[in-house]
Amino acid sequence: MLNESEVNKLKDLSLENRRNIIEMVYNAKSGHIGGSMSACDIMTVLFHKCMKHSLDGKFSQDYSQRDRFVLSKGHVSPVYYSVLAQLGFIEKTELLTFRKLGTRLQGHPTLGCPGVEVATGSLGQGLSMACGIAISLKLDKNPAHVFVLLGDGELQEGNVWEAVMQASARKLNNLVAIIDRNRLQIDGCTEDIKPLDSLADKFKAFNWNVYEIDGHNIEGIYNTIEDAKRSDLPSVIIANTIKGKGVSFMENNAGWHGKAPSKEDYEKAMLELK
Repeated sequence: MLNESEVNKLKDLSLENRRNIIEMVYNAKSGHIGGSMSACDIMTVLFHKCMKHSLDGKFSQDYSQRDRFVLSKGHVSPVYYSVLAQLGFIEKTELLTFRKLGTRLQGHPTLGCPGVEVATGSLGQGLSMACGIAISLKLDKNPAHVFVLLGDGELQEGNVWEAVMQASARKLNNLVAIIDRNRLQIDGCTEDIKPLDSLADKFKAFNWNVYEIDGHNIEGIYNTIEDAKRSDLPSVIIANTIKGKGVSFMENNAGWHGKAPSKEDYEKAMLELK
């Protein structure tokens, strides 16, 4: 359980991440705000409280028993980079190089950025990568966990369901998938394009341990991830979220999937995120 002070600290960190997302995309004039904002609370709690760190309190790729993370929905890299900056992997000033020529902070994560385990962005492939890493850890008798964040729109890719079957067949209880279930993709509502419900039943049918949570409830996110780490089965956390969460005119608006804000929009958004 988190105490009140810890919850408040995580809320402050999440708010900072939301401001950084808006700043980065506005400065780059390009990027994906909506999904970054919906995943913000999940990423903040996961990285700051649930993932295993090296002994100095920061992630290090030289620490073999570190937990691994795969950002399957690679286009929401702004929230990933912001969290890495908070953890000290990169300088916060580097965030303003996002999507600039020659930067380490590409539009989709690459191995050139400290703290990034795998290059991602081709939707539907992240869970397969995570399965491979999880199998490798088990073969090495390494106790680390693998976390993967997926968008709900990418669950329409067949590759995802092959990985779901593989994880169950190989009993990958060291694998935790988190679905950012904001119900919007670039073309509109997921349920209008290729319906996913009942999503929980689908994963249960493949013998996964399934949770459904409010993806913006800090304490609920923490408790669920910690419980999933103790499961005997691969686990999926269906996190119900709001696309564009935190900025009123961006919330539940598919138009903000991959659009940079104007100067006026930027100023309004930053005012709301004070």
